[in-house]
Amino acid sequence: MAKSKDFYQVLGVPEKAAADEIKKAYRRLAKKYHPDANPNDSTASERFKEISEAHAVLSDPGKRKQYDLMRRYGAFAPRGGGGAGTSRGPVEDFDFTKGFEGFGGLGDLFSSIFGRGHRAEEVAPIEVAASVSFRVAALGGRVPITITVTEACPACGGSGAAPGAAVSTCKECQGRGEVTFGQGAFAVKRPCPACRGRGRVASAACTRCGGRGEVQVERRLMIEVPAGIESGHRLRIRGQGQRGGDGTVGDVIVALTVEPDRFLRREGQDIHCTVPINLAQALFGTKVRVRTADGRRVVLRIPPGTQPGRRFRIRGQGIEHNGKRGDQLVEVQVEIPAKMTPEQEEQFKRFAEVAGLKY
Repeated sequence: MAKSKDFYQVLGVPEKAAADEIKKAYRRLAKKYHPDANPNDSTASERFKEISEAHAVLSDPGKRKQYDLMRRYGAFAPRGGGGAGTSRGPVEDFDFTKGFEGFGGLGDLFSSIFGRGHRAEEVAPIEVAASVSFRVAALGGRVPITITVTEACPACGGSGAAPGAAVSTCKECQGRGEVTFGQGAFAVKRPCPACRGRGRVASAACTRCGGRGEVQVERRLMIEVPAGIESGHRLRIRGQGQRGGDGTVGDVIVALTVEPDRFLRREGQDIHCTVPINLAQALFGTKVRVRTADGRRVVLRIPPGTQPGRRFRIRGQGIEHNGKRGDQLVEVQVEIPAKMTPEQEEQFKRFAEVAGLKY
């Protein structure tokens, strides 16, 4: 097997490069060598294929770990030669077809890195953020979200060709829609970058999609939010995301943030709130109407002589979790007048004297 190019050298990064460093190197090189930017340069097209393949492996932690393992044992060198990027010397005694215990042999190791086999295409989930009201978080409910998906261009039907444009077989892939990287057991197939996997190229690109054959559109979904969620909760919506090339539909992951309520606050499964009453209400008792999470108004009786900070419990009006629901705790805050008229002050002094209050 001919010696394959080292992916780290292809991207121009060191072996211990961080993920961000690999990403930056790929973006810089891909922009420079992309076929669209070099339409008549076959060398650039080959370079772009190498860059894409290197990034596909090194950007995936699992694939990169396995790739590094192969480099370590010289899996890219001819029999009896030194390992690529290593100084371990001859590897004549190492059986690459039976080695790598736990991977089922070198063939399975390549398959695990490059995704060979007939498994369904794995479509990356779409991740979005959504805010929900305190009420929905406490009781559950439906909220709308908007996602952006890629679909076939309606103007060209996904062909990427302008109306009336001549369409011919792609010279890069000979109409197959895919190209091969590497050699021998290390050969893998990827969509052709020149025709974007279609196998055909147009003399004039569609003005709607710029020849890409696809456009981004927004889609509105209604999602069910379970009762009792908190900020940071993540929901997975199955089969509502991006559609893959083989018809497989990915998922949508929604990161939820609970909007604060001006009156209610959560502590575990209980809901807390503070109700202000005046001095007379605290002394002689009263009735107050308290809002609950579901929007109802509950009449709460405040007995005479209620002290500041006293709490009252409204059962079954808290957060629902595992079939059980917490309570709502109402704390009374007695408001003292900041200013009094001379007449009010005189009357209160007489009250204090009668009650034996010192001031």
